[in-house]
Formats: sequence, structure tokens, C-alpha cells
Amino acid sequence: MTWSRNAAVYAGLVVLAVVTLVPFGLGLLTSFTSARQFNTESPLSVPSPPTLANYLGLGDAGFGRAIVVTALVTAVVLLGQLTFSVFAAYAFARMEFPGRDALFWVYVATLMVPATVTVVPLYLMFAEVGLRNTFWALVLPFMFGSPYAIFLLREYFRTIPTDLIRAARMDGASTLDVIVHVVLPASRPILVTLALITAVSQWNNFMWPLVITSGRTWQVLTVATAGLQSRYDAQWTLVMAATTVAIVPLIGLFVAFGRQIVGSIVVTGLK
Repeated sequence: MTWSRNAAVYAGLVVLAVVTLVPFGLGLLTSFTSARQFNTESPLSVPSPPTLANYLGLGDAGFGRAIVVTALVTAVVLLGQLTFSVFAAYAFARMEFPGRDALFWVYVATLMVPATVTVVPLYLMFAEVGLRNTFWALVLPFMFGSPYAIFLLREYFRTIPTDLIRAARMDGASTLDVIVHVVLPASRPILVTLALITAVSQWNNFMWPLVITSGRTWQVLTVATAGLQSRYDAQWTLVMAATTVAIVPLIGLFVAFGRQIVGSIVVTGLK
């Protein structure tokens, strides 16, 4: 009975894996297919011969600049998110001040507000101060922490033994020393997980960059990819090449830090 149940579970996982991976495989094949073959043969046909013309065509479409802008925006937002979220989460987890818990839950409750609700007010604010279509317009709304990040870190920081922090205090450590030398080293798995979540969400951010920028100067990957569908009369081979280029860095991040992500999940599950 156990063997048959395990076989059924693994069979189901294989089916789900195939359903998940087939679209990515098809997109990869399409990115190496010439536009003529794609328009005359089945989309499932193997590229004959494979071509790099679609990837070379991305340079003419200004895709290289979009990659640089997206990487720079993601790096700045990631640094800001981790820095401000760590300090805020530590304050909510370990520091005592009037109204701490009420303020925390009110802040977390903003997770219920759809992001689209804040697009128009944010746009008016940035337009009023002259920051529309600038680098700072892309990063400022996201770099000062987020309810999800602060909630995640707060819950993790509360699992750190209080005696460890008290011992550091007895040795004369300040609050900053405790955070840097005690809390952060003990929270490496959750920090890596949060960094990966932040990087992926910012790398894939579409709505706000589309609204606040125009032209190619500060165009990000998602907006540039969407523009390929109309600017080049929906040449799907070019679009699939752009999509592949956008996905590869994210896959690399997951492969590099997959062990830390699993570690944070295990710790959270044990709690």
C-alpha cells in the first residue's frame, strides 16, 4: 500500500512538473526559431536550423539598456528593502515602546490594500515634485521596507533566544551591534529568502514602471518586452528571446541560493 501511494504521489509530481516546464521549454525553442519557420510550421516544431537572430535583434530594440536599468533598480531596491526592513522588524520584535503591537498590526493590515489603488496617488505625488520618468521614481516607492518583509523578519527575529541578546548587552553591545553581530548572522536563511523574493518581484515589476516612465531612457525589462509585441507587429520569436533573457538571471538566483531557501522553510515549519 505504501509503495503504491508513493508511486501515485511521484506520478502526480511528474505530471505537475511537465505541465509547469513545457511552456518554458516551448518558449526556449521559439526563441531559437526563425520568424519564417514560426509563421509557416507548427509552433511545436524543432528549430531547423537554430538561429541566434532573435537574440541579436534585441540589441537593435534597445533591450541591453533595459537590462542594465532593471538590474540597477533591483539592486538599489534590494539594498533598501533589506536595510530598512531589518531595522523596523527588530524594533517591532525586540524593542518596547507605547503602541508597538497596535502600530505593527495596522501596518501589516495595509497588505489588504491592492497595489493598483496606490498607483494614481503615487503618480500624482511624483509628478508634482518633478520625479516622473526618473530613476528615483522607480525605486523610492519600494526601497523603504514593505509590510510583508517586516512581518516575515519580525516573526523570525522573535525566535532568536533572548539570552543571546542579553549576553551581547552585558558585553556592552549597542543596539546596532546586536543587530549586526547577533541578529543578522542568526537570520541568514530568512534574509536570503527575503532577498530572493524582493529581487524576483522587482525584476518582474510591470505596472508602476509602465505608468511612471516613458521612452527608452528608464525603460525596464518587463515594459521593454511588452513593447516588442506592438512595436514589431507581435514577432513572437523576438518576444520569446526577450522573455528567455529575462528569466535566466532569476533561475540562476534560485539555483545559487536554493539551499538557504529550503533551510528557512524548514526552520519556519519547525516553529
